[in-house]
Amino acid sequence: MDPLQGDYIYLDHNATTPLESEVAEAMAPFMKKEGYGNPSSPYPLGAFARESLEEFRAQVADLVGCKAEEIIFTSGGSESNNTVLKGVIDFRRPRDFHLITCATEHPAVLNPCLFLMELGVTVTILPVDQYGLLDPNEVRRAITSKTVLISVMTANNETGTIQPIREIAQIAREAGVPFHTDAAQAVGKLPVKVDDLGVDFLSVAGHKFYAPKGIGALYIGQGREVTPLIHGGGQEGGKRSGTENIMLCAGLGAAARIARERLKADMENLKGLRDHLQELLCDALDGIVLNGHPVQRLPNTLNISIPGVDGARLLEGIPRLYASTGAACHDRHVKLSHVLSAMGVSPEVGMGTLRLTLGRGNTIEQIEDAARMIIHRVREMERS
Repeated sequence: MDPLQGDYIYLDHNATTPLESEVAEAMAPFMKKEGYGNPSSPYPLGAFARESLEEFRAQVADLVGCKAEEIIFTSGGSESNNTVLKGVIDFRRPRDFHLITCATEHPAVLNPCLFLMELGVTVTILPVDQYGLLDPNEVRRAITSKTVLISVMTANNETGTIQPIREIAQIAREAGVPFHTDAAQAVGKLPVKVDDLGVDFLSVAGHKFYAPKGIGALYIGQGREVTPLIHGGGQEGGKRSGTENIMLCAGLGAAARIARERLKADMENLKGLRDHLQELLCDALDGIVLNGHPVQRLPNTLNISIPGVDGARLLEGIPRLYASTGAACHDRHVKLSHVLSAMGVSPEVGMGTLRLTLGRGNTIEQIEDAARMIIHRVREMERS
């Protein structure tokens, strides 16, 4: 089936979101002759690019509640995370440094941490409870005299569980340790303000809230310093070299403006649709397990397990439904996602996991259609 044709239902918005039409319109001038200038150039073409870049930076800053000069543009959430995690380490003496993070973090945090461990950095990876929540007291107990950074994601990409960021940030502040949060899944879905959270660094990924892929941002609090991941001409205040992609920055700025304007309405709409989908499935199918916190989660995210059902086979039988699973089966062995494993989900339950994540374009008709297809497919599989 051609993915761009046909009547499909997209419920994988935590993987990526479609480009908002207004975002594409904001990018259009920078694909044309008048917008191709280098923002570092001194003549009018460069000045226009530079002024535009600062306008887009301010739009992102408004969304997360900081000063424009505290935002640098990056290629996305992964680069933002890597910039902080590696930027606080002096690689000439890695054994003098200690990082704290969480077992359910995105690979864009966990894999840099594993890389740093191989170099000699000490990394503490804290456990979570059955809801995927980190106990702030675990963070307090893990801090040592060598701790230079605590990194905990705002909201989980698989389960939607929202971490107690304010409490953890307070503990970090009391200990004098900088705090970073990967807010890729939270920005645009929740109110995310750096002062309210109390964070020193915050990562943003554009394609999670209707901006293009390949663009993100990093909030670096005033007075905080990191060694640049990319050295070169000193762009972005010397924190991220490389000529800025004005077109993508325009898209991120527009997406940030739109997200700020419609955040409340989006949250209410998505939560209503998600809860309706959950109710339809739970009423019709016995034994459904909700993965993640029942209340403290993203308004668009529903992660469920249907025991005794292979989630991948279920979705294969519903080609109109685009969604994700939480496990893969290879050679009769079930491999759970690291998030479900950290939460203590058994392979028998986890193999039937579906991650259904909603977005602005979804309608109640689509939600009810998706529920009908899932229910029909489960009953079909149970009979076979």
